[in-house]
Amino acid sequence: MLKIAVYGKGGIGKSTMTSNLAAAFAVMGRKVIQIGCDPKADSTSNLLSGEPLIPVMNYLREHEEDPSDLSEISRRGFGGILCIETGGPTPGLGCAGRGIIATFNLLDELELLETEKPDVVLFDVLGDVVCGGFAAPIREGYADKVLIVTSGEKMALYAADNISTAVKNFEDRGYASVGGIILNRRNVPEEEERVRAFAAGKGIDIIADIPRSDLINQAEDLGKTVIEKFPDSAIAGRFMDLASDLLAGAEASQAEKKDRFHFSRLEDCGC
Repeated sequence: MLKIAVYGKGGIGKSTMTSNLAAAFAVMGRKVIQIGCDPKADSTSNLLSGEPLIPVMNYLREHEEDPSDLSEISRRGFGGILCIETGGPTPGLGCAGRGIIATFNLLDELELLETEKPDVVLFDVLGDVVCGGFAAPIREGYADKVLIVTSGEKMALYAADNISTAVKNFEDRGYASVGGIILNRRNVPEEEERVRAFAAGKGIDIIADIPRSDLINQAEDLGKTVIEKFPDSAIAGRFMDLASDLLAGAEASQAEKKDRFHFSRLEDCGC
């Protein structure tokens, strides 16, 4: 199972990146879950034709009992992707991070992964503040890899730096590690140079370069991803390539782990 958390500054395009990546995995025949971890609860909108999905926190506020079935807090979107939104507390009356923790605990109780048996799980996480519940996908072992979305803008890179530092602090505990940077271009001056310098300084690979595209906006105006609306476009191809690379990397990593396990068994038996 490939479990990825996508982090980045608010408004940097995390949901666009995540939903298109989810759609790409689905087109490739993978069973996918996307979990939006943002109080705005709009991560999965473009997988659901723009139709709102009741967030888990809203459900818990409106019902006296917890949901007894996943169908009460989820919906199938494009390509059969299971969509879930954590949502957040009533504005001004609670902590959004606690909402994420409450949602994750509920999903564990409902045995989400055991029931769905997905190939890919994507967490779309607000990255302006990497603490409390917003760090749950990193520190609780939900995600294996973190992808950081950034542009060449100062505040986007500042958030990316905070995210990479937070993930690094958890690596020695066996939690998620940084899997790469997605450059989501805003066409600011010297953008590529700035992001490449940042990536080099942090020792992180840029795994995707997503140019600005009117096709993304056109698709999102219709509540769709470019994978669904413009599947043969060059921009859709960028997301398909990224999905393919991530799957290949996961398979290579799994094979390496099996080889190490086999070697250790040989040593144990004195061979």
